[in-house]
Amino acid sequence: MSVNLEVKGNVARLLATENLIVENKRVETASFNVDTRVLTLPLWQRSTDEIYDLLVAHEVSHALFTPNEDWDPAVPHQFLNVVEDVRVEKLIKRKFAGLSKTFYRGYEQFYEEDFFEIEGKDVDKMNLADKINLYFKIGSFLPISFSEEE
Repeated sequence: MSVNLEVKGNVARLLATENLIVENKRVETASFNVDTRVLTLPLWQRSTDEIYDLLVAHEVSHALFTPNEDWDPAVPHQFLNVVEDVRVEKLIKRKFAGLSKTFYRGYEQFYEEDFFEIEGKDVDKMNLADKINLYFKIGSFLPISFSEEE
């Protein structure tokens, strides 16, 4: 089954309640530019509707909830990015309760396909930002522990 990217773009605009520019490009992952209001979806050879629904929902959550302002330079960008992703995903799930299943199913597929390239790695020995990212995205499918210090 092929994914209808035109429909996914229309869904993105409806969820965001604005006429976002939606581009489909050969990029590694989806993104949203809060300044130009461009949502970019990757052209992946093998993917599913559930994965694209997750990508659209995640990027639309940035459109709705990520402010267009400079971040505190004292906070490492890696942590800022991870925490912002967690924050906006929680907010969009509250706004559109049905998206909880979308995120669950999409991240389940990411886990099964080893999208995060963790197979054979000891996740508990990863850096804190990566562990937090994995915990909130695929923590339902992968046990991740944190030390007292973390």
